[in-house]
Amino acid sequence: MAEKNAPAPADLTKGVPAREIPEGGMLLGRVGEDEVVLARSGDRFYAIGAHCTHYHGPLAEGLLVDGTVRCPLHHACFSLKTGEALHAPALDPITCWRVAREQDVLFVREKIDQRLQAAAAVRLSHNLPSVLIVGGGAAGLAAADMLRREGYADPVTMISADSDAPVDRPNLSKDYLAGEAQEDWIPMWPPETYKERRVDLVLERRVTAIEPKSHSVLLDDGSRREFGALLIATGADPVHLSIPGADPAQVFYLRSFTDSRAIVEKAKTAKRVVVIGASFIGLEVAASLRTRNVAVDVVAPEGVPLERIMGVEVGQFVKALHESHGVVFHLGQTVASVAGRSVKLSGGATLDADFVVAGVGVRPSIALAEQAGLAMDRGIAVNEYLETSAPGIFAAGDVARWPDPHSGSKIRVEHWVVAERQGQVAARNMLGRRERFDAVPFFWSQHYDITIKYIGHAERWDSVQIDGSLDARNCAVSYIVGGRKLALATISRDRESLSVEADWEHAGVAPR
Repeated sequence: MAEKNAPAPADLTKGVPAREIPEGGMLLGRVGEDEVVLARSGDRFYAIGAHCTHYHGPLAEGLLVDGTVRCPLHHACFSLKTGEALHAPALDPITCWRVAREQDVLFVREKIDQRLQAAAAVRLSHNLPSVLIVGGGAAGLAAADMLRREGYADPVTMISADSDAPVDRPNLSKDYLAGEAQEDWIPMWPPETYKERRVDLVLERRVTAIEPKSHSVLLDDGSRREFGALLIATGADPVHLSIPGADPAQVFYLRSFTDSRAIVEKAKTAKRVVVIGASFIGLEVAASLRTRNVAVDVVAPEGVPLERIMGVEVGQFVKALHESHGVVFHLGQTVASVAGRSVKLSGGATLDADFVVAGVGVRPSIALAEQAGLAMDRGIAVNEYLETSAPGIFAAGDVARWPDPHSGSKIRVEHWVVAERQGQVAARNMLGRRERFDAVPFFWSQHYDITIKYIGHAERWDSVQIDGSLDARNCAVSYIVGGRKLALATISRDRESLSVEADWEHAGVAPR
């Protein structure tokens, strides 16, 4: 957010000396009422919209990499030349303006008509009569979007068991649950977009069987649908607990828009809530409920929150952060039983709660793939092109385990941005592109006014190195195995996170 006394952005219609923008530099200006970033990449200058189309991130604070600009908030990537959203989480393009150079002065006055650019997309030559997407989440929607952006004109169908169209799931435990995001911000596409892009969205229907040999699926209404290519993007389901004495109406889980709405409604009259689990989802729920002035007790079996994922140091910092906002932790314990408003813990204490939210992890929804005889490996095994053991059937998102060139191992991650980027790559590969999925995994977690960015993937580490200070809320935390950095978590170091991600992409593997 700009400071109150910051100078007004330069009027780019009046000209800017080219020398004021160094290689890799960006200048925030304006053209009429529009905020515009003037950027230099190599010996070329570009003018683009100032804000990311995902969460309105300030692109002038991002990073230029090989003719692209990357958003500092959630690492979306746009082409400087066309404005196209090249990598999720942004799906929509940014606006571009023409840059005129008169001697050594740059002028920006005229928008480029991107409808003409879109119309120039070449229709691909392929033998793909239709695409069927099983699942209504990030990976599926990103795949459908990319198919149309690539010029694919044949039928695309999404089948989802949810009652809502694909939504911005990270927001369900963050700003929406906290009451700081409007309901109409949550759908990934407005309803009319499905019609405009000719994506047949089938809600509240389950695929009951996949038949690879006949290239068809069976639905729970008894119907059969054929496909040219299939994307399995069924995501993951929350782990449900069996709590003695608990009324199912008292225990909430958070995965869908319906789940989040239910918690929001319940929280309107609640005074106290018990959150079971000190996972990212559990702690984000705790932060959102505290924003609503609901008292929160967190019960979890581990000694330090997030220790297994981010280490002791970060876990202790996050715990202290929540405690400073009034969250009470009961660690090394589980919920033994529930009787009305009384929640009894394994250590003998009893907590008062209007309701309980369980956030103890998820399991990938892989039963369909198993029943279809696809190769499995603690998830659906896919190759570097995200294709399963059955030709023409791909998998993306929480269900897919793929060979990660950065860690040198096969991994499966449950992150929103990874799911979207896999959906995009799978879509292009359905069309014959043979593009390896080699994106560096990225996710973010929000706790009050603190956002943790994480790139890479480290299931274990020999050591943790902290540059800066967690207490000062400005640091980079490296996770090291055998002298090799496999992951990096940052707080208030967005440019560093972007820069390291770009370095790892170019290297193909995490550097030693």
